[in-house]
Amino acid sequence: MSLPYEAFIGLRYLRAKRRNRTISFNTLISIIGVTIGVAALIATLGIMTGFKEDLQAKILGTNSHIIVTTRTGESIKDYATLTDKVAAVPEVVAATPFIFKQVLLTSESGSHGVVLRGVDVRREPTVTEIAKTLRAGRLEELDQPPGAPPLLLPGIIIGKELALRLGVFMGDRLNVVSPVGPISALGLIPKVRSYRVVGVFESGMYEYDSSLVYVSIKQAQEFFNMGDTVTGIEVKVADIFAADRIAQAIEHTIGFHYWARDWMKLNKNLFSALKLEKFMMFILLVLVVIVASFNIVSTLTMIVVEKHREIAILKAMGATGQAVTRIFMLNGLVIGIVGTVIGIPLGYSFCWAIQTFYTLPGDVYYLSRIPVNIKIVDVVTVAVSAITITFLATLHPCRQAARLDPAEALRYE
Repeated sequence: MSLPYEAFIGLRYLRAKRRNRTISFNTLISIIGVTIGVAALIATLGIMTGFKEDLQAKILGTNSHIIVTTRTGESIKDYATLTDKVAAVPEVVAATPFIFKQVLLTSESGSHGVVLRGVDVRREPTVTEIAKTLRAGRLEELDQPPGAPPLLLPGIIIGKELALRLGVFMGDRLNVVSPVGPISALGLIPKVRSYRVVGVFESGMYEYDSSLVYVSIKQAQEFFNMGDTVTGIEVKVADIFAADRIAQAIEHTIGFHYWARDWMKLNKNLFSALKLEKFMMFILLVLVVIVASFNIVSTLTMIVVEKHREIAILKAMGATGQAVTRIFMLNGLVIGIVGTVIGIPLGYSFCWAIQTFYTLPGDVYYLSRIPVNIKIVDVVTVAVSAITITFLATLHPCRQAARLDPAEALRYE
């Protein structure tokens, strides 16, 4: 099957004659520019998506998908019944009560403000990944075994960074200080209780590893004089991206007095910033492709100037302005498509290389490798954007060639 004459002529125009290699060189530079732009876009979007999903996995490994609390901030009294109601909502996998308080943690080496989380040792692993993040000890050790000696201190699990900061190891003693204590003639006396380190976790998030501790829910209730109440209910759902809809279903089931917030709302500012950063990086790197498109304009304009005689002859032989437009439009599309086709695997190769050979200091970044996740939708977006930009770059040279007057062009030939 023979090519249409517009395609045949357009492809020939991209090749230079021996007496003029400038056009061929400019064509190559244009292709390289598009290739680099496409590869950079794919690599950057893949790395940013990888970082976002790695961060998301770490946040959801420590926190639940949905948190249920009262709208007034008061403690939940009949939490056992409420937990069962929440667990019965469709698409809810599990639910567990929790206590959340800010305290001061002290050791012989120092002190640090932390968030103390009281958890149900039996139910917590069904909702979060705390058991998988433990580097020493077991979650079950938070509960004192029946018949334990009265002098045995209750257990506490702390983060790796917090253990390093306070200089404590497994079995060491820590003091938990609460600002809310008994009232005396001198005023409010802080409440202090000693705990024994029974576990160390590493979530991969510095914020959690340096400022989060776990105790059993019974110990937290007793320490904070909460009676048989809790702060809220943690919920795990089947589809994390449907958490917002499921949270609304939970509120509808248990009543307006309770507030159900999904993980996306709880971390809205963080993920909005990451989304905006990814979009801005996309816009900035698209400028690379736009710069390459200027070279396409220059190349096609040079072809029009050099080939004005051939164009005039074509039009004198009956070629329409639209046919001439298609010739030069094809030139630009070929440059864009070739650059995109080469740039996509180049971007994939760069991501593979940086993920395979480039290592990060784990004690600084909490990552040994740069996370990369290239989404097909990102690849399609980059490819369509690159080809569209190169197509738009052909419009001016195409218009210039289509408007060429054959009589004027051949007058001095």
